[in-house]
Amino acid sequence: MLVIGIAGGSGSGKTTVVQAIKRKLNQERVIVIPQDSYYKDSSDLTDEEKRAHNFDHPDAIDWDLLCKQLAQLKSGKSIEQPVYSYISCSRSKTETVKVNPADVIIIEGILIFTCKRLRDQMDVKIFVDADDDDRLMRVMERDISERGKDVHWVIERYSRTVKPMYLQFIEPSKRYADIIIPQGGHNKVAIDIITTTVEKELKESK
Repeated sequence: MLVIGIAGGSGSGKTTVVQAIKRKLNQERVIVIPQDSYYKDSSDLTDEEKRAHNFDHPDAIDWDLLCKQLAQLKSGKSIEQPVYSYISCSRSKTETVKVNPADVIIIEGILIFTCKRLRDQMDVKIFVDADDDDRLMRVMERDISERGKDVHWVIERYSRTVKPMYLQFIEPSKRYADIIIPQGGHNKVAIDIITTTVEKELKESK
């Protein structure tokens, strides 16, 4: 079993890298654990409080549950992964997703390298890098099309939390990476090297 952490700023292309790795490998051998599923429940906040909530600070994540469930997967046990809604800022109290162990576990999220307990469970740490302008464009496109936000909301949030938290927490966590991928998910050479390395590691571990 190989645990790969993929971090980087919002809109850097992490998901593109994850999807590329899954395509290159046998998808049945790979599971993805998104950090976003482990946001703490904020359903008790007012709409105004939700608007001001900082989702880019490490304190927004339930690290205890994420670390516990990753350890369970590594020990061969299935988990009930939480379901989080960006629309309501809430974690479902009734719905979960059953995730079974696999040969390759990918942990993906902006803040995953800020938690030492989580880093210590990873075999390979990858940081996906991208220009600030490119990241902002992707964040705008995603938040408007997938999360029902408007342009003003996206720009205000980017200025207030996304960029400052990137500079304070995410960019400095790059130093923990074993591999840094520039140009985000468009760097096919880097992705090919990573998938080849993973395939080799899996063969040698059999």
